[in-house]
Amino acid sequence: MHAELKQRIENRQCLVGVIGLGYVGLPLISAFFRKQFRAIGFDVDQRKVDLLNQGRSYIKHIHSSEVSEWRESGRFEATADLSRLSEPDVLLICVPTPLNDSRDPDLTYVVETTRSIAQVLRPGQLVVLESTTYPTTTRDVMLPILEETGLQAGRDFYLAYSPEREDPGNPDYTAAGIPKVVGGYDPISLDLATTLYSQSIVKVIPVSSCEVAEACKILENTYRAVNIALVNELKTLFDRMGIDVWEVIDAAKTKPFGFQAFYPGPGLGGHCIPIDPFYLTWLARKQGLTTRFIELAGEVNARMPEYVITRLAEFLNERGKPIKGSKILLLGVAYKKDVDDPRESPSFVLMEELLRRGAALSYNDPHVPHLPKMRHHNLPEMHSQELTAEMLAAQDCVLIATDHSAYDYAFIVQHAPLVLDTRNATRQVSDGREKIVKA
Repeated sequence: MHAELKQRIENRQCLVGVIGLGYVGLPLISAFFRKQFRAIGFDVDQRKVDLLNQGRSYIKHIHSSEVSEWRESGRFEATADLSRLSEPDVLLICVPTPLNDSRDPDLTYVVETTRSIAQVLRPGQLVVLESTTYPTTTRDVMLPILEETGLQAGRDFYLAYSPEREDPGNPDYTAAGIPKVVGGYDPISLDLATTLYSQSIVKVIPVSSCEVAEACKILENTYRAVNIALVNELKTLFDRMGIDVWEVIDAAKTKPFGFQAFYPGPGLGGHCIPIDPFYLTWLARKQGLTTRFIELAGEVNARMPEYVITRLAEFLNERGKPIKGSKILLLGVAYKKDVDDPRESPSFVLMEELLRRGAALSYNDPHVPHLPKMRHHNLPEMHSQELTAEMLAAQDCVLIATDHSAYDYAFIVQHAPLVLDTRNATRQVSDGREKIVKA
């Protein structure tokens, strides 16, 4: 079976199944489609399935024209029928791995997906988990469920882990252009998974185990979370001292070695960086250890929305205004610039706190026309407001939470009475500097 599946992969005759058609799953389908593979996408959200089968995309950096090409070729379809999980030769799992209310890993989607696979698992299939998770998930959580079928990993079916490394909105790195780390349950599984990804990904890095591959992704994102916490903490200090932290960072990054620039913001967003370090702290507790450095970084980053609100209150107070009753326009609800991805965006924390304090709140985001329902946030239905001169002038303060390139910051500063800039987005604006404060 191993040799037969490997040959089908190398000949690009195998059917690739992708489970979870979001910001990871769709780019992955794109990478395999471009190398002439056939693909089938699975998602429990029937709306997504219907849109894809109509040749329409719901993710900004995967264009509808590309999805139409998939459909017209006859080499792609989407389905919500999980009984068809037996059809693909390869199953790539790209489902969410959030935290629960106590900030412990929530593997509900991984477990439910694995159980769905187990119901129809057939000999000869390769199953790969791509969802970010803590080390030992593939071996300790997925493997027992799959082997309840009576099939044995490494003999009857094959199991591997390969962490997604998507960077939504970054035109320089597509799914096909980012090196892929792969860890297998056993040597045969590793060989098959490496062969698979080598067909469509620029470079594949095999490692000795699933656990190493799982830990690799956690390290990558914890590294970023800790360094962002460092500049966030320095920002609060430098603000107090009247020093511009962004100018400090620009000066420091002129050093050609020993320094990598990270930038402060109103909090952490995206599916990975605000979440993944807590996988490690949870795992450490299970091992009887504490990860104080990581936990401190999490505390610093989690405090940033509160710091922004404090700065806003001070800014308004200097003009004789409280937050209560003030008209606040928040710019950007996506978690970073030029994407339509709102997952874990600090903007939702800011909006909740502004509403709690009685602000008359509105928002604009050219990439998020309607405020989506979020798992951990209870916000009213809202729609993006047009940025007219009249709209800006009617506000007491404009709060820049996400620095989208589409914004004309000179226009915003010209017409807004006050601007609170959390992203250094107004750095090139020369007129009206007296109306701007950074936070």
